[in-house]
Amino acid sequence: MNAAATRRAIVDIGSNSIRLVVFGGPPRAPVVLFNEKLMAGLGRGVIATGELSAGSIKTALKGLARFALLLREMDVGWCRVVATAAVREAANGPQFLERIAALGLAAELLDGDAEALAAGYGVLCAIPGADGLVADLGGGSLELVRVRGGAVGERLSLPLGVLRIAALRAAGPDAVRKKLAAALKDSRLGGTEWLRECAGLPLYLVGGSWRALARVHQFRSGYPLAVLGNYAMLPQAIRPLEKALRDSRRTLARSVPGIGSGRAELLGDAATILSALTARVAPVSLVTCAFGLREGLLFEALDRETRARDPLLDGVRHAVDPVQAFADYPATLLRWLDPLFGALGVAERRLIEAVAHLRGTGWESNPDFRAADGAELALHGQWIGVDGRDRALMAQALYIALGGRAPGPPILVELASPADLARAGGWGHAMRLAQSLSGGAPAVLERTTLRQIGDTLELHLPGDFAPLANSSLARRSQRLANALSLRGAEIRIG
Repeated sequence: MNAAATRRAIVDIGSNSIRLVVFGGPPRAPVVLFNEKLMAGLGRGVIATGELSAGSIKTALKGLARFALLLREMDVGWCRVVATAAVREAANGPQFLERIAALGLAAELLDGDAEALAAGYGVLCAIPGADGLVADLGGGSLELVRVRGGAVGERLSLPLGVLRIAALRAAGPDAVRKKLAAALKDSRLGGTEWLRECAGLPLYLVGGSWRALARVHQFRSGYPLAVLGNYAMLPQAIRPLEKALRDSRRTLARSVPGIGSGRAELLGDAATILSALTARVAPVSLVTCAFGLREGLLFEALDRETRARDPLLDGVRHAVDPVQAFADYPATLLRWLDPLFGALGVAERRLIEAVAHLRGTGWESNPDFRAADGAELALHGQWIGVDGRDRALMAQALYIALGGRAPGPPILVELASPADLARAGGWGHAMRLAQSLSGGAPAVLERTTLRQIGDTLELHLPGDFAPLANSSLARRSQRLANALSLRGAEIRIG
């Protein structure tokens, strides 16, 4: 497949912002190549007058003309242009779509159900095992979607976008909660019984406003990892966050890196609707999703087999396998480790497999910084389907595998328990031993075995490999045994 065919783009014409995102990478693990946002505020005019304002249309068309030109010059192989709540509610929405078409952008109008479906798919793209309620807050609407078992279920779209909350809030302290209750009662589904089963399950937060809220929460709580994907908050954290945003008169939001002034203006209202929704649904946690409608549209276009792939492993392979010193080494290393770690659950096995691939790129770094660079790659890489704890375990394993000494980077103890990090350290010591034994040559691992016999670690070498059994190999075998809480290590030859 040529490069142009792998470049996919979404133009998302929302009620508050218009965004062009160009994606590359493998289909199951999209990587952002270009991302540009235009704050057009289309929804403000619709809320006030029922029509898109002339000023917002002018701003939007100017930005969309730029996007159309960029798409042509980037030679994008697949593109979808969609408009959501503001355009579908505006009396002059059809005329606006015609003017977009004149720019060479075949825009389609998503109804509320299609918008909700895409939001659900976006969460499944980022969190394959998601089981709970998706809430996608846009400028003009709020989509609620049930996801479980890798599928999108019941869903609805409510006219409760963040641009509408200020007017509601002005009507009294309980106005937003009452409006939410009324909207749910009057929904086209004729009832919300399916929402009740979401109590005690995660609430997955989609949309720029709620991602910005999560960023404020990270800032206030001192969370050490500046990654929003799969960041979890407790429901009871939202009311204090809402109060802090109100009391600070927006200075709190503006003081947080990565939050623009336009977004900061709306965060208090975003917190208000989230507080009302949390009280209504009673989730166990609030999980921030880095993906949403745009990634959901990409996911929706995939076949069933591709959807079922692991996005973490697809992403890691795409990023690092082209620079592996020995192409077959990661797969061979995994087979070699199976006697020690093969019985682990799927959740940890996938992390070990990801580290096995990432480890093969360490030779590109300066030897003095190799271990630190490996930990940084695990912590901050564009990996999908992992949370902060997962990243910490990968970082610990990779740090040790590339020659670092325990305990590892200090940040890791803020993300994972000592027991988890010690276990991941064992993975790293095993990979370090494999590298010392084989020099990265798969053929060496294929003819040697590593296993636990009772309380002893045993490394078996064929007779013609006897010269490999030096003092360094013995030391690293013992370090692995110590990491696994075994009595000792033996190297057997013959």
